[in-house]
Amino acid sequence: MSDDAREALVAACRHLADRGLSPGGSGNVSVRSGSRLLITPTGSSLSRVEPADLAVVPVDPAAPPAGDPGGRPVPSKELPLHRAVYAARPSATAVVHLHSPAAVAASCLEPAAPPRETATGPLPAVTPYQVMRLGDLPVAPYALPGSAELATGVAALAADAPALLLANHGSVVAGVHLAGALDLAEELEAAAQVVLLLAGVPHRRLTAAQVAALRTR
Repeated sequence: MSDDAREALVAACRHLADRGLSPGGSGNVSVRSGSRLLITPTGSSLSRVEPADLAVVPVDPAAPPAGDPGGRPVPSKELPLHRAVYAARPSATAVVHLHSPAAVAASCLEPAAPPRETATGPLPAVTPYQVMRLGDLPVAPYALPGSAELATGVAALAADAPALLLANHGSVVAGVHLAGALDLAEELEAAAQVVLLLAGVPHRRLTAAQVAALRTR
């Protein structure tokens, strides 16, 4: 991977950390170029990751890694999740997985909450951009972090959803470009924050007709 790609990914990691979206050592980010991925390493903090720390791996898990394995950075344990998203979304060149507070809270909400006609996933629809940007916001079933089961759950949803939640875990977004993935991750967090702020307070929600009109735009 080029030095420019490494610098861009590090800058993205710093941005997410500066926005408070990556507590402690949580979260991982990747970009795809051709048949390879550049991904943050295991056990790293997005606030401190450096270009040399990033791992280069094949997109295809069956492909052998290139080069000498000695001293090679170890990719995030969520690599299977990233690969699953890229396989489901061929146009995606960036994936962001976060444990940002509001998104994690949203991922813990009971799925029976509002119906699709007036909601984005577990979040009641309260703003137009929530509906237009987040889409259906499906929730992948809970599975152990880093597990094949988690990747399988994501793969079943990602083709139709650029943004999704992992039950009791966090968020995953994909973008055609890295900047777009960052924007979507922030928009998901902001939408979850708004809904949580409104909890227990009388407020207006979008109607089914309003949501339907937004989904056709």
